Amino acid sequence: MNKNIVILGTQWGDEGKGKIVDCLTADSSYVVRYQGGHNAGHTLVVNGKKIILHLIPSGILHNSVIGIIANGVVVSPSALIKEINMLKKNNIFISKRLFISNSSPLILQYHIEMDIAREKKLGINALGTTGRGIGPAYEDKIARRALRMEDLKNEKVLSMRLEKIVDYYNHQLVSFYKQKAIDYKTILKDLLPIIDIVHDMIQDTTCILHQAIKNNKKIVFEGAQGSFLDIDHGTYPYVTSSNSTIGGVITGTGVGPKDLSCIIGVTKAYCTRVGNGPFPTEVFDDIDKHFSNKGHEFGSTTGRKRRTGWLDTVSLSRAVKINSISSLCITKLDVLDGLHEIKICTSYKNSNTLESASFPEGDNWENITPIYETYPGWTKKTLGVKKLEHLPHEARNYINRIEEITQIPINIVSTGPDRSDIILIQDFF
Repeated sequence: MNKNIVILGTQWGDEGKGKIVDCLTADSSYVVRYQGGHNAGHTLVVNGKKIILHLIPSGILHNSVIGIIANGVVVSPSALIKEINMLKKNNIFISKRLFISNSSPLILQYHIEMDIAREKKLGINALGTTGRGIGPAYEDKIARRALRMEDLKNEKVLSMRLEKIVDYYNHQLVSFYKQKAIDYKTILKDLLPIIDIVHDMIQDTTCILHQAIKNNKKIVFEGAQGSFLDIDHGTYPYVTSSNSTIGGVITGTGVGPKDLSCIIGVTKAYCTRVGNGPFPTEVFDDIDKHFSNKGHEFGSTTGRKRRTGWLDTVSLSRAVKINSISSLCITKLDVLDGLHEIKICTSYKNSNTLESASFPEGDNWENITPIYETYPGWTKKTLGVKKLEHLPHEARNYINRIEEITQIPINIVSTGPDRSDIILIQDFF
């Protein structure tokens, strides 16, 4: 049986997926990004040094691993080059180890300008995007006008198509949003030196992955964002523009479901969210300060302070269902160290219904009140603990209760920021 693992987020992103990908790809041959763009931010701490990746798969930090940016990802060429150069400065060389789908849509300057202009126009009703042009790039894909990585291989066609698309955007930017027009020649000029660097990276990645499967290679599929930022299953409209749930793996790579052997859902030991949108268990008191300061809850992509709250197992159980999750990973357990008591949301209640463990339909979030179970905290540190039996008794009880509620085993526990601060309960390969 193929040993191909999917790692995805079960909350609103920022669950610590990058570290888990980094851990599991040590024993794999390929790591694959299948959706999103450089609006993601995966932070890894290697030997005390922080490395943040936004577009290139986290597992590329292992010298023997081949990285794939698949067709479901929207690619900013300038962001890609920036990351490649950053990795070089850290003595991580990816020549002949990174391939990009020829079908991946491009993110260019007009997408960014449109993203920013829309958020500005919305004012207090802004969605809270990262301003990286992700949404407009996916719109172009669906509208069938996107430039794709394969277009970089034909400068003449690229120039002609680019001019037409920029005209389309300029009409909106100038006439409706009252912004400055964009010069397509400037965009083309900036693209040309990048083309030489990425030319050989542009490949049919679906073909590469199927050959890897045929050869029984181990593959890790690396998700970006989280389940409730999914365009279909998230807290719409406060979502991203791609499928961050399990379906994004299939459509975003061309690899079928029968070739996936394990789906790992990553959740923090508490909850966070960046930007606007529903957040039933959000806290605003000293607990928020504790989570923010001890958990360093500031976005690795935007730098924005994350909203924080208690673990919500109503939404976690929903994520388990919609992703067919077979194993859970708890991250940032150490952030709970020192709390007198710890809460778990096990159901919701609103003014119109009795207590319910169901996820609200549509936008029926306004009157939601979380119902909590309260457990004793622990004073002994979990930071850096590497064996389950060495955790405080109260921490093990907390983990066991999450397993009881979700009916899914927790096979990985992260106890600190460094790549070695991890309890691996099951060998996935």
